[in-house]
Amino acid sequence: MVARTPPNHQPPQIGWLFYFLNCVRFKAMKPEIVAIVGQTASGKSALAVEIAKKYNGEVVSADSRQVYKKLNIGTGKITKKEMQGVPHHLLDVANPKNRFTVDLYKKMADKIIADILNRGKLPILCGGTGFYLDAVIKNITLPDVPVNNILRKKLSKKTPAQLFSILKKVDPKRAQVIGEHNGVRLIRAIEIVKALGKVPPIESAPKYETLTIGIETNKKILAEKIHTRLLSRIKQGMIREAKKLHADGLTWKRMDDLGLEYRYLAQHLQGKITKQEMIEQLNREILQYARRQAQWFSKNDKIKWLKRNDKKVYKLISSFLK
Repeated sequence: MVARTPPNHQPPQIGWLFYFLNCVRFKAMKPEIVAIVGQTASGKSALAVEIAKKYNGEVVSADSRQVYKKLNIGTGKITKKEMQGVPHHLLDVANPKNRFTVDLYKKMADKIIADILNRGKLPILCGGTGFYLDAVIKNITLPDVPVNNILRKKLSKKTPAQLFSILKKVDPKRAQVIGEHNGVRLIRAIEIVKALGKVPPIESAPKYETLTIGIETNKKILAEKIHTRLLSRIKQGMIREAKKLHADGLTWKRMDDLGLEYRYLAQHLQGKITKQEMIEQLNREILQYARRQAQWFSKNDKIKWLKRNDKKVYKLISSFLK
């Protein structure tokens, strides 16, 4: 859009004020994207597909493990059938043997979003990895610091609580953002500070005008969904998938680093825990993960929380895109 040219005759002073504010408004307009967020098993992927079909959109995944190839059943990756012909991006873009960073994710996501916008379609960011979502929505940039294997080996011997304490001393803001449970990200944050000798910038001006919709969940119902889905994944061949991943060269250590399903699958396949113990421990861990997701999203007061099937979702989007 372009602001209208003022009339030839000299307008009143107030007219020039409105004209100036109008110019600023149009100049400041940013590309519009929609984000669907929420806890695991809340129905984000299905809702994103529905929205994409209704508003000529494409989905950009924001899941820190679904970026990896061959990690399908364990991560609950959406299937071709479930996509219903809607293009999905940032799935299967990385080798699980290698670590995929949030700064790499952001660079790829920004490029994909620009391409979707250039083709006149609506980018729909969808996922439960809060830091990936924030990196794009809030335009968080992290320096491309190389991996320090010596430091990582030393830090990997520490508990997440100890890592949190270390980071809190050198970068308290980043420590609060990451939280006390994500050891992998805590190590990466310490690694960055150690390499630069200072705390890197956190946020820049957002690139996009974003409508963020969160899916409300009932704790009891969500817990039932998580348990049912876990049993379903096991029937689908989650253990076989993990066994094949290891046979193809994915180490037990790397599977442990990938967390959640693959951590406990690795323990079971090594004979450290029984199948039943794996199910019980994994179910408990996924529930804890869902709670951490809820805590992360609760800090964002811009999220519009609605039930999965609430028709207000479409009213919000239609109003946002006008």
